[in-house]
Amino acid sequence: MKRKFLIIGLDSAPSEIVIDRREEFPVLRRLIEGGAYGKMRSSDPPITIPAWMVMTTGKDAGRLGLYGFRHRTGYAYDKMWIATSQAFKERAIWDVVGDHGGRSCLVSIPPSYPPRKVPGDLISCFITPDNEKDYTYPKELKAEIEAKFGPYMFDVVFRTEDRDEILKEIYAMTAKRFDVVRYLMKTKPWDFFMFVEIGVDRVQHAFWKYMDKDHHLYEPGNKYENAIVEYYKYLDGRIGELLADAGDETVVLVISDHGAKRMKGAFCINEWLIREGDLVLKAAPKKGATIEKTPIDWPKTKVWGWGGYYARLFFNVEGREPQGIIKPEDYEKEREAMIERLLAIKGPEGEPWATRIIKPNEYFAEVRGDYPDLMVYFDDLYWRSAGTLGYDTLYLRENDTGPDDAVHAQEGMYILYDPLHPASRRKDIDITDVAPTVLTALGLPVPADMKGKVIA
Repeated sequence: MKRKFLIIGLDSAPSEIVIDRREEFPVLRRLIEGGAYGKMRSSDPPITIPAWMVMTTGKDAGRLGLYGFRHRTGYAYDKMWIATSQAFKERAIWDVVGDHGGRSCLVSIPPSYPPRKVPGDLISCFITPDNEKDYTYPKELKAEIEAKFGPYMFDVVFRTEDRDEILKEIYAMTAKRFDVVRYLMKTKPWDFFMFVEIGVDRVQHAFWKYMDKDHHLYEPGNKYENAIVEYYKYLDGRIGELLADAGDETVVLVISDHGAKRMKGAFCINEWLIREGDLVLKAAPKKGATIEKTPIDWPKTKVWGWGGYYARLFFNVEGREPQGIIKPEDYEKEREAMIERLLAIKGPEGEPWATRIIKPNEYFAEVRGDYPDLMVYFDDLYWRSAGTLGYDTLYLRENDTGPDDAVHAQEGMYILYDPLHPASRRKDIDITDVAPTVLTALGLPVPADMKGKVIA
């Protein structure tokens, strides 16, 4: 390897905080003043899984076959599977590093549970069920970490009204993660080091409405007004410690997997489909009922949806689904008609929405896995998709699955700093540019099937 490379992953960190408010973060400001920085266009969909793997493999979600955390199993109505480390078949940065005799240290990169064999050391991520499971590679690393730091913290409960407890847990988790990272940086051999701090995402989901004056639930003078920025200040100090440990020749990339912004509300996609006549139920659902537990009259249903940061729509196609009714020859016509109707949806006050719709089989050069028929970003992702049912409205002021103030933004941020060649320049990039940039900095060949360009 020519150099060492350190990636500091800040899950969901937006440029509007990290870059636009850099005067409040002296360490990050120093990196910006000496490196390339700007917005980073995330994957489609711009969510934690698959975004970090899109970044580290240089392959889009279609190639990876990952369109979120959960996936429908084939064309069954009632079966799904959850994305884990085992779902990823493409080679990542650390695999190429290992091919050339290098070692990597990987901490909390989603999804990395169950832990896979890597050329180096690994601690798994927030999807790890608990500390009773094996969560490291090699296996004995778990005992080493726990002997020195106690039980590792993978995540916190953040969709709760106890905001003081959330803050306490986020700081505890982040402190432990940085302590563990510093220990590994000093005690393990590595050419490539990468970790992800999920606390950034959690603090934003829990406290965005307290900070953002444009949020519909913002209250002036509230006690948590500075909670998010104070957490970033804490991160800034801890990042400074890592940089000192990394040395003066290590290339550093501070990056998010996507951005964040205020949530305007949640749009009840299945309630809308019912009103449109596309989804037919056998009985009226209770408020908050999930689509999986709702009795659907399949021989009368054309379309149903899943909720989340974006909506996934599934068509009931004859010969494909068990009780499909859309004729295969009518599929594209039905899909186009649905797109037209979705784009016509407006907000609760009649305001126009900047909704974006993706046909996965046309958008991606290659589609693998169990992809939906349509991917829908309501109002540029400002509105979540509520998949639950039983409401007397199409619009919810809050998330349907627990307290949540923020949604994901398509653009995240990055700062690329080479201490041997400092030069400040603003340049927007794509998430697939990361893998070839890292490998090039390490003096390694870039696989021909990696998308993206080297950040120059």
